[in-house]
Amino acid sequence: MKCLCLGALAAIVAIAGIAQGQSAKKQIGDRERLMGAWHLAHIDSPGPDGKPVDIAQPQGMLIYTRDGHMSVQLMYPKSASASNNEYVQDGYEASFGSYDIDEGTHTLTHHVQGANTRDLLVGKDLPRVYQFTREGHLILESARAEEHWSVTWEHY
Repeated sequence: MKCLCLGALAAIVAIAGIAQGQSAKKQIGDRERLMGAWHLAHIDSPGPDGKPVDIAQPQGMLIYTRDGHMSVQLMYPKSASASNNEYVQDGYEASFGSYDIDEGTHTLTHHVQGANTRDLLVGKDLPRVYQFTREGHLILESARAEEHWSVTWEHY
C-alpha cells in the first residue's frame, strides 16, 4: 500500500510539473518572443492612393538580442532599381542600435546608433507598432502617421 501511495504521489508531482511547464510556455512575454534572428517574409507599401504597390521584395534579416540590441539589413534586387530614401541607399538598408519594448502599447522603439544612410538616421528613435500572428510571424509597422508600410518577418 505504501508503495502504491508513493507511486501515485510521484505521478501527481510529474503531472503538475508538466502542467506548470506548459503554463510557463503560454505566458512568455512579447520581449522573449522577439528574441533571435528573423528573416524577411514580405513588405507591403501602399502608393499615394493608398492601394498596395507591387514592389520587388528584398532579402532581409532582423536581429533582437536579450541585452537590448537590434540590427536590421535589407538588400533589394538589382532589378528593383530601388530609389534612395531616408532608409534605402543604393538598394541597401541597414541600421543597428538598441531598442525598447512597451508590451502594453505593442510598441518597439529602435534607437539608431549606426546606419548606411548615416546622417539621416543616426541618433534617431524609430517607433514601430508590432504584432505577433498566430502563425508566429512578427509584423512591424511605422508608428508615424505619414508612413504606411508594414513588414512581415519569420523566425529562422
